[in-house]
Amino acid sequence: MSDERTTISGGMETAFGFRRVGEGEKQGLVNDVFHRVAERYDLMNDLMSGGLHRVWKDAMVTWLAPPRRPGFKALDVAGGTGDIAFRIVEASNYQADATVLDINGSMLAVGRDRAEKRGIGANLNFIEANAEDLPFPDATFDAYTIAFGIRNVPQIAAALSEAFRVLRPGGRFLCLEFSDVRMPFLDKAYDAWSFNAIPRIGRMVAGDDEPYRYLVESIRKFPNQENFAEMMRTAGFSRVTWRDYSGGIAALHSGWKI
Repeated sequence: MSDERTTISGGMETAFGFRRVGEGEKQGLVNDVFHRVAERYDLMNDLMSGGLHRVWKDAMVTWLAPPRRPGFKALDVAGGTGDIAFRIVEASNYQADATVLDINGSMLAVGRDRAEKRGIGANLNFIEANAEDLPFPDATFDAYTIAFGIRNVPQIAAALSEAFRVLRPGGRFLCLEFSDVRMPFLDKAYDAWSFNAIPRIGRMVAGDDEPYRYLVESIRKFPNQENFAEMMRTAGFSRVTWRDYSGGIAALHSGWKI
């Protein structure tokens, strides 16, 4: 399989990295990847971004600007280890309530443990569920965030539709994801680092290069900035825009439920 990106017409549902898999097979394969890397998830993101994921996540929550008043409810999807949810709670001066939802129990276990150690568990709720079928009523949340997770969801259109459904009118969707590098020369250097160094480091650090190889490949299959923005519009979001970080290595998409 080539590394050609998927488009708004689909393709991610059967793309396990560069490998084509059967309908319904991808979720189980992705689950296995994250069971294997859960304990080293932050390290994985450090390897894949050179540590910049921490800066990008801070920028994501800064752009969200959670209010410092009670009643603000955020849903962080595919956020098992709590990275974004913790930032939202802390940025709100511990006024916001954040629900962390992940399909992977191993990732949620890491998040619960981290929340307990940081002493912020009272503001957090951890739920094991599927982004394609959220267990919440319509118009429940003020914000829906997802960081480096949506490319692992087989049915991205379904996840976006669910995001729109559970947001209140005036609610905001923010998605941070590795994206299409737009800076000349950086794209070649980033490819060389991704395909050669990251799997090797994964093997040395975690004793397993396969999950890291999948994650590198999955980035190259994910729709580019324009195509993902169009998918958001199709799901119903308004005022859709994005910001590129580090030459497009990552992109932060924003949309509103009007």
